[in-house]
Amino acid sequence: MDSPEQPQIYMITPPTIELSSFPDRLASVLDGAEVACIRLALAGGDEDTIARAADACREVAHARDVALVISNHVLLAQRLGLDGVHLDDAARSVRFARKELGAEAIVGSFCGASSHDGMSAGEAGADYVAFGPAGASTLGDGTMAEMDLFQWWSETIEVPVVAEGGLNPDLVRDLTPCTDFFGIGDEIWSQDDPLAALKGLTDAMR
Repeated sequence: MDSPEQPQIYMITPPTIELSSFPDRLASVLDGAEVACIRLALAGGDEDTIARAADACREVAHARDVALVISNHVLLAQRLGLDGVHLDDAARSVRFARKELGAEAIVGSFCGASSHDGMSAGEAGADYVAFGPAGASTLGDGTMAEMDLFQWWSETIEVPVVAEGGLNPDLVRDLTPCTDFFGIGDEIWSQDDPLAALKGLTDAMR
């Protein structure tokens, strides 16, 4: 995942998906917008359910030359032929994931609102660091990744950064100069027309 001049879209799947409909919804979004990467972010630990979802999403993504990573399941990423892994434990698993998946795999790390965790993840070999939620959220303890974190990171650190969580057009507009990727998930999947919702966000980057 290279760091572009204008932020790219890093799509995040819903925690549960209907295999009868979601691959088609995903395909319609990918056909109508430029997406750099997709994160399969499924809840639960049923290996068969995750594998079937990964197979379906990989087929859609790879047909359009879009990378697909999976949240946390390092060994499944390898077995299912995915492009890498997104880790939710800051820097703790980065070295293990890199060793297991090799130099070519994408290894990303979610670091909440901690610049220290972000730097540790980068030093451990993460290809990108994600901070969030960037907008107001009732998830977790409510701590937000503030604008100054993204500004400082973009000015100081070379590792690409993802802004995610609670995004809206105003936040996208404000963060565009200081993030490499926008992680977009529930902001669009909760809407009847995900592609229209995505365009509403990406239009704010201009």
